[in-house]
Amino acid sequence: MNETLSLSINKVGQSRVNDIDWDNLPFGREFSDHMVEMNYRDGKWQAPEIKAFANINMHPATSAIHYGQSIFEGMKASRQDNGEVVLFRPDMNAKRFAESCERMCMPVVPEEVFVDLVTKLVEIDGAWVPTAEGYSLYIRPFMYASDEFIGIKPSDTYKFLIFTCPVGVYYSKPVNVKIEEFYTRASAGGVGRAKTAGNYAASLYPAKKGNEEGFDQLIWTDGVEHKYIEESGTMNVVFEIDGELVTPAEDSDTILRGITKRSVVQVAKHLGIKVVERKVTVEEVVNALKEGRLTDAFGAGTAATIAPIAKIGFREELFEVPSEPRTSSNKIKKFLNDLKAGKTNDVFNWLVKI
Repeated sequence: MNETLSLSINKVGQSRVNDIDWDNLPFGREFSDHMVEMNYRDGKWQAPEIKAFANINMHPATSAIHYGQSIFEGMKASRQDNGEVVLFRPDMNAKRFAESCERMCMPVVPEEVFVDLVTKLVEIDGAWVPTAEGYSLYIRPFMYASDEFIGIKPSDTYKFLIFTCPVGVYYSKPVNVKIEEFYTRASAGGVGRAKTAGNYAASLYPAKKGNEEGFDQLIWTDGVEHKYIEESGTMNVVFEIDGELVTPAEDSDTILRGITKRSVVQVAKHLGIKVVERKVTVEEVVNALKEGRLTDAFGAGTAATIAPIAKIGFREELFEVPSEPRTSSNKIKKFLNDLKAGKTNDVFNWLVKI
C-alpha cells in the first residue's frame, strides 16, 4: 500500500460465509463480510479502511444522487483447481477506472492503490470465492460524489468503495438480441467510454421494450445513422463472418473498452484464429445472416465472459445463429476458463495470485 495511504483493517467477529446456500446462488444478491471505504477530501485521498459490509448513510443532498457523478468497475476472482485464488487482469480495471475518473471530473484513484485494495479485500474474504465450476467472486469497485450541496459543479468530496459477492452463471442459456435502431446507448463526445452509472440507467427503458418483444438484450448501434454496430447490452459483441472473427473497433468514444473483449482478441490471435477489429455495419451482419455466412455471434463481458447469441432480431425479421459448431468461440472460452482454473499456463501474465 502507498505510504501516504496506510490501510486500517477491522474484521467482523463472525463470518456469514456458512450461511450461504452455495447450490442456489443468485447473481448479485449475496454479499461478502467486508468492504473497502476510502474518502477524498481537502484535495487528497484519506487512509482507506477495510471494515464490515454495511449500508451507506447518505445526506438527501448528496451530489451523486442529483448530478450523476458515479462510476464503477466489474471484475472477478476465481478459485483454481489447486485451491489458489486469482484475479484476472486487475491492472486493466484500474486503468479503465482512472480513465472514467478523468472523464467524469473525479479524482483519480492511483492504479497501484486500486489493485492493492482489491487484492487485500479478496485476501481477507477469500473463503467467499466459490469452488463450483463457472462460479466466481464478483468484485465491484465504485466511486460517487459525496458533497452535501445542491449546485451543479464537480464535487469536492468523494467516496471510493469496494464490495464483493459470490456469483453463479450469469446467462444459463444462449441469448436472443435485437438490433436497436432508435434508442442510443452513447453519442460521440458523450460518456460512452466511461463506466458511469448514467449510461446504464439510460439503457433500461429500451432494454425493457426489447424484453417485452422476447429479447434478452439489445445490439446498440451508432447514435447518428444507426448504421454501425457498437455493443450488445452490457457487453462487447463479436461475429464470425466468412470464417473470421469481426468486432467493432474501440477507436470511437462511444464504445466501452472491454477487458474481456481485449482478452478475446489476444487469445484468438494466440490460437491462430483470424480476428479483425474495424467498423461493422448493420447491413453486412444482416446480409451475412441471410446468406448463411454468419456462423457465430457472442457477447464478451465480465459477468458472462462469453455469452453465445442464439437469435438476432432486425426490424420484422428474426435470424437464428447456428448453434454448432461455434468452434472459435468455444476454443476461446475454454482457453479463458482453463487459464482462470490453472489448467493452462498463464502465457500472457494476466493472473494475479492472492
